[in-house]
Amino acid sequence: MKIVLGIQEADYPAISVIYQQGIDTGMATFETSVPQWSDWDRSHLTHSRLRAVSETETVGWAALSPVSSRCVYGGVAELSVYVHENHRGYGIGRALLERLVIESESHGIWTLQAGVMRGNTASIRIHEQSGFRQIGFRQKIGQLNGQWLDNVLLERRSKVVGV
Repeated sequence: MKIVLGIQEADYPAISVIYQQGIDTGMATFETSVPQWSDWDRSHLTHSRLRAVSETETVGWAALSPVSSRCVYGGVAELSVYVHENHRGYGIGRALLERLVIESESHGIWTLQAGVMRGNTASIRIHEQSGFRQIGFRQKIGQLNGQWLDNVLLERRSKVVGV
């Protein structure tokens, strides 16, 4: 498995399958459908888009979204990491997350943040193993399929950018 920098429109069919699998778990996002490429592309930073590739198959992806349009938050980004259901448990998510940290820092990002569903303990563990700390949670922040869910807030402050 290798990590490839860049996600283009041609990659999006495979990305959207993995995204849908995450949606189907009910633990990855409050989204209920995969956005069109143009919406996904517009909502994610153009740098630090990663794909995990096994031979020729995309088996995971990671990307950053800005947290605010205000310039003071220009070095803060929210991350997304998704792994194909047939490839979970093999360290791909952690490899994507750790590479995402490196890529983000090379683009001046000083804080990465994540909101993880409380029940997604594997994702919380991977974040903590990668230097993130829990800073709190949002109680019943949103509904999914009629059920109120909590979101654990995690952040990682760069040790090289903005120190």
